[in-house]
Amino acid sequence: MIRSAQEADRRLLVALRTRLRRRGVERALAAYAWTGEYGRIWIAAALAGALVDRRRRARWLWAALGVPVTLGANFCVKQVVRRERPELAGIAATGAVPASLSFPSAHAATSFAGATLIGTLVRPLRPALYGAAALMAFSRPYLGVHYPSDVLAGAWIGTVLGRVLAGLR
Repeated sequence: MIRSAQEADRRLLVALRTRLRRRGVERALAAYAWTGEYGRIWIAAALAGALVDRRRRARWLWAALGVPVTLGANFCVKQVVRRERPELAGIAATGAVPASLSFPSAHAATSFAGATLIGTLVRPLRPALYGAAALMAFSRPYLGVHYPSDVLAGAWIGTVLGRVLAGLR
């Protein structure tokens, strides 16, 4: 079972890097992924909310803090699992490959935590926030820097931590 799941993970990654690969999409997703480094787009969005919504400023700041908390938790899981980044013979990743470990994806974790936390404050935007988080997660295997299972695990971690943190405030 494990072997077939790993093989399916690798095959999907190869399909994303070959059959579904488009240069324009790669460039756009690489630029978008840059905004997700360390969860910066989510932290910036929460801080902007804190600036404009004075009545709920503390909740917005809590949402901003939840993103680096998730990043730290994600780092701890990476240290336990110790999965290396994907390397596909003859198929280079787009852009610089992070030196950190692969599982789980920090971009996915921080994006889903940010979407969850901010989504509690602006419920009408929740579908768009989760769409943005899903696109961030998708960008990682599409660019060749994560396996698909890395982003699924990151999305799960981010969603769970986002819900827990939202419940604490």
